[in-house]
Amino acid sequence: MKVILRFKWLIAIAMIILTTVLFIVSPNLTKQAEEAGTLQLPEDADSQKAAAILEEAGANDETISLVFALDEPANEDMKQTITSIAEQVKQLEGPITNVVMPYENKETTEQLVSKDEKTILVPITVDGTNEEINGLADQINSDLLPDDITAYVTGQAIINQDVNESSQEGLERTEIITVVLIFVLLLAVFRSIITPFIPLVAVGVTYLLSQSIVSFFIDWFGFPVSNYTQIFLVAVLFGIGTDYCILLLSRYKEELTQGHSTETAIVNTYKTAGRTLLISGIAVFIGFVAIGFAEFTIFKSAVGVAVGIAVLMIVLCTLVPFFMAVLKEKLFWPSKKSASHKDSKLWTLLGRFSVYRPIWSLVIVAIITVPFLLTYNGQLSFNTVDEIGDGYDSVKGLNAIEEGFGKGESLPLNIIIKNGNDLVTRDVIPFIEELSSEITKNENVDSIRTITRPTGEVLDDLYADSQLKQVADGLQQSREGIKETQSGLSDIQSGLENMSAQLPSGSNANTGGLGEAANALGQVNNQLTAINQNLEQTGNVAQASQQLARVQQQLGQIQQSLAGASSSTQGQAAQIGDLKSGLAELAEGVDAANEGLNKIESGLGDAEEIVSAMGESNSLRETGVFIPEGTLDNEDLKPAIDRYSFDNEQGIMLEVLLNNDPYSKEAIDTTEAIKETVEDQVKGTPLEDMTIAYSGISSTNEDLSEISQADFTRTMIIMLVGLFIVLTVLFRSMIMPIYMIGSLLLTYYTSVSIAEKIFVNLLNYDGITWAVPFFGFVMLVALGVDYSIFLLDRFNEEAKLDVKEAMMTSMAKMGTVVITAAIILAGTFGAMMPSGVLSLIQIATIVITGLLLYGLIILPLLIPAITVSFGNGVWWPFKQRKN
Repeated sequence: MKVILRFKWLIAIAMIILTTVLFIVSPNLTKQAEEAGTLQLPEDADSQKAAAILEEAGANDETISLVFALDEPANEDMKQTITSIAEQVKQLEGPITNVVMPYENKETTEQLVSKDEKTILVPITVDGTNEEINGLADQINSDLLPDDITAYVTGQAIINQDVNESSQEGLERTEIITVVLIFVLLLAVFRSIITPFIPLVAVGVTYLLSQSIVSFFIDWFGFPVSNYTQIFLVAVLFGIGTDYCILLLSRYKEELTQGHSTETAIVNTYKTAGRTLLISGIAVFIGFVAIGFAEFTIFKSAVGVAVGIAVLMIVLCTLVPFFMAVLKEKLFWPSKKSASHKDSKLWTLLGRFSVYRPIWSLVIVAIITVPFLLTYNGQLSFNTVDEIGDGYDSVKGLNAIEEGFGKGESLPLNIIIKNGNDLVTRDVIPFIEELSSEITKNENVDSIRTITRPTGEVLDDLYADSQLKQVADGLQQSREGIKETQSGLSDIQSGLENMSAQLPSGSNANTGGLGEAANALGQVNNQLTAINQNLEQTGNVAQASQQLARVQQQLGQIQQSLAGASSSTQGQAAQIGDLKSGLAELAEGVDAANEGLNKIESGLGDAEEIVSAMGESNSLRETGVFIPEGTLDNEDLKPAIDRYSFDNEQGIMLEVLLNNDPYSKEAIDTTEAIKETVEDQVKGTPLEDMTIAYSGISSTNEDLSEISQADFTRTMIIMLVGLFIVLTVLFRSMIMPIYMIGSLLLTYYTSVSIAEKIFVNLLNYDGITWAVPFFGFVMLVALGVDYSIFLLDRFNEEAKLDVKEAMMTSMAKMGTVVITAAIILAGTFGAMMPSGVLSLIQIATIVITGLLLYGLIILPLLIPAITVSFGNGVWWPFKQRKN
């Protein structure tokens, strides 16, 4: 420290120049956070796999929606207006690849116009960056939408952009409020105009320098970054930076009041409070470094605070001594006495109670905390929309879709199936339909849209039972046709018999010839009867078809015979003329019957082919679905194939519409259940070896839920183990770190339970935002450990006394410092409240509640009670340090 004081001017000038230069030349941290995106999931997450598959296939287009929310059902004029606006959108330059017209045909109208005709969607497919998509949305809003029509442009990219903008606006408000708040609090604590500027300058330099270094690390080493990085740098550095300054300035004031020279006072301050500062800084540094072991980038992004802590320690050991040495006693002008160095009456009172009545102290702490611990449900929310509220047009549009079409329509779950070969085949499509059918059995699934269900409705014609019914209906018609043919042939037979009787004796068309034809027709009728009975009893289409072919041959012969008989009547008597004419008609009747049987035979042949193909189909046996030859080439099915297949039909998409809000916890549970269904259903099918992934907000949130919980658990263990090791080494005790960490865990779970009561039970949110428990834990434990270090390090300093007396003295000396530090740190997090970002408000609530709970109840009641209960054993397994 004496070396630093000797070169104080050089060091101070160098620090200011370095900070200024780095701030000017460093990358823009805000821009880096925006480019990184709101969510940065690992590549092996299902939603990321789906995104990679679609991107590689060139099918990663995103859909945003132009939503018309009308007060009355759309009339013809409004329909024309909407169509005109949609046409204008289609003509815009930019990332647009397709615009679906809501009134183009019956199918699009059913899908894009709500039942009450008050909500109309115009889906816009886009392929571009988030910046381009949001630019397009702005252009549509400003140039194309009339003022007298309520319409919104919404989509995931637009909502994310609104969240980013809200976060940046919140950060700016937080920075201003934090500086003003800290200045006011320091003014009240030190009763000096000069003193508040020292922490503000020190922390300001730290923040600017840290921000620059972190931004360079992002560019050079791929350092993790998110919207949380900058705002946590502000909150943590201004919070604990001010706390550390209070600790140093308070001890410095204490040393000056004891009559020491300026240099001696500074040296003594850094020997005592500086040591506490070092222990606290290392503990906090370890806490934030532990975040680097998380896998989720959003969580890891807070590791930038560790850089800030390291810079803060340097600044506190260089700039702060500079101001102490230069300003000397004037640092506290105009106050000659500062409240900061007075013994704490509150902590003295609490200390006396906890030291001499430890059991009662533990009981009081239990009464306050246990009810919250027992009622904590751990309800989490993954609703991004809650982050910014209903004031943004993107959210209003989303709400309009949900109101008009149902919650699931707004953001469906997409199942992506990909293979290296053509999937739109008669062998694969049945298994796609079977999978769809199995998924819809989930009561939380509204419908599925895919190739076999383009409108979400089941196509019954694809199922074997429906097809067999059609075959059966065809056979019934065939039997009826045969009966009608029999009836006609019977009439012809009767006519022949009558003609035979009327022919004169000796005619060339003798009665024997016509009689033989009549008898042949009778035999044909008998054969048709037998064919009909056999067809009805056995359904043997092939046999019936063969028999009909023979009957047709016989009828052909009869028809020729009748035609010959008609010709043989040439030159006979006059009465023969009428018989000749009738005979020709009968021959034509036989010919017509023959043609009818030919059609019946053809129909039976088709039925035979279908039944035969169904019998040979493996997919039919396994799925009950049969795709007849040529079905997939049907023009009517082409739009569905184009929409729900990609990559030259090597990929297929299933669009699952949920009954739940896509952002809800129920949607996450439904998505998890659907994944399990798919995994079970594809086993032993052609889909088993294909790549299957999931996209959509509910899939993303399901990934978030799984990854965030695993990361939380892992990071918590690493952080607590790291703190335990550091505290064990620094305090030369394994007992102290255990109950220090235990007290922080008690504080955290009590605080997060209180936050749950406020936001879930009182304000009716779905739950605490998913990222809040992680950041709340990190912040509260990493920062709260400082206060137990302040107390117990002073206790170790006073340990030459009796344990109880040492604790009493430590409580009296450190109470004001801890309470003031807790209030200031709580204040800096309180500056997040006006940010308007729900997750930041919830984190602030947990940290503020925890710090005040810890500084006013748990730390003064629990820590002393446990410490004195152990007595000299509190340093186990090491020996007590002698001062």
